Amino acid sequence: MRTPLLILSWALLLASCKEVSFKTPQPIGIKSLDEIPATLQGHYLSYDEITGEKSDTLIIESWGYYFKDKKDDDWLGGGHLSDSLVVKSYKDYYFANFKSGDQWVLRLIHQKSFGGIEFLSINIQDDTKRKDILKKISKEMTIKEIHRGEDTFYQIDPTPTQLMKLIDKGFFTGPELSKIE
Repeated sequence: MRTPLLILSWALLLASCKEVSFKTPQPIGIKSLDEIPATLQGHYLSYDEITGEKSDTLIIESWGYYFKDKKDDDWLGGGHLSDSLVVKSYKDYYFANFKSGDQWVLRLIHQKSFGGIEFLSINIQDDTKRKDILKKISKEMTIKEIHRGEDTFYQIDPTPTQLMKLIDKGFFTGPELSKIE
């Protein structure tokens, strides 16, 4: 079974190779949510990036998230709000912060007006794109390269304003998921 980009992106948090990371959950100075807001809760359908066919379902609940397999409805993993999964809301985005060892990895969720969501990250898995992306980010802020076993983290420490500039400049990209009623 082909793993969709969304599932792969979340799975990379557990078996990451190369990630932009942060010292603390982002954005700095913004309070963490105690629960996921009702407007974001629901079932979101992902699509295979190559075939365009319906794929697995992301289910967001008040306490966290999980995935269901499209074929046999098996649970594919997820996470609960905790000291290793922190969600914050700031300027029309939800910031899902995942702890990976001593680093924080960030995924953005942007809710669309029709109810769907964009699931965004700074994708540096591709060697060619990584150098270009990191070079552009380094013009904005310092990047600290950290090696943990086979994993490499490119740690940045942006202010909320700098983080929003990275978003506005298109550094965060990713698929759109449709909300299922």
